Amino acid sequence: MRFFTLCVLIFWGGVGSAQDATSQIEAAAKVSFSRMPDVQVVDQINGTCGADDKVTDHVVYCTSLNTIFVADAYVMRPELPYLLAHAFGHAVQVRHGVADIALRTIRARRSEEAMLRGLVDRQVDCIAGFLFQKAGYGKASLTKWLSDDPFDAIHWGRNPLREGPVMPVPLSDRDRWFMIGQNGSLVDCAVGEFGSALLVAAYLG
Repeated sequence: MRFFTLCVLIFWGGVGSAQDATSQIEAAAKVSFSRMPDVQVVDQINGTCGADDKVTDHVVYCTSLNTIFVADAYVMRPELPYLLAHAFGHAVQVRHGVADIALRTIRARRSEEAMLRGLVDRQVDCIAGFLFQKAGYGKASLTKWLSDDPFDAIHWGRNPLREGPVMPVPLSDRDRWFMIGQNGSLVDCAVGEFGSALLVAAYLG
C-alpha cells in the first residue's frame, strides 16, 4: 500500500488564499497538544488499519499507529481541514485521558451508550473548532461545505478499525459545537458530563 506524507495546497473558499490543509491543522494540533499523530495519504481507507467498507472513506484516526489517514480522493475537498481537525480532536481525547473516562462511563451505563458516545463526539467537534481557529482559518460554519453528518460511520479506533465505535450526530449539533470551539476557549468544550479539565490541562499554549 502506498503511504506518503500529505502535502497539498487547497483553495479555501471564502478565505481567498491557498492553504496547505494538513500543515495548517497538523501544526496547530502539535503546537497545542503533545503526542499528536502524523497525517498520511493512502489510496483508499478500506484495508488501512483493519478498515473495511463499514468505515468512513475519507479520514480516519488509527489509534494503534497514532496516525491519521486521508484518502487520496479527498485531498482537494474543501471540507478537508474540518475532517482533519475532527480526527485530531479524537487524538486529543485518546492521548490525554478523555477517551479512557468515556469508555469507563459507557461500560458502566450500556443502556445510555448512544447518548454518551454522542456527547463524546460533540466534544471532538468543539476541539476541532478550537484547532481550526488556531490554524488561522476564519470562523466558518460546517453548513458551508456539508449537508449531512460526514462521520456517521466508523472513523476512529484501534486496529482492526472495522470494530471501532459508530457515533452519528446531527450536522446541526456538530456545527454548534464546532462554532463554540472556534471561540478559542477549551473550557467551553465541556459537553454534558464530559468536562474540559483534562483538555485544559493538556493544552500547551
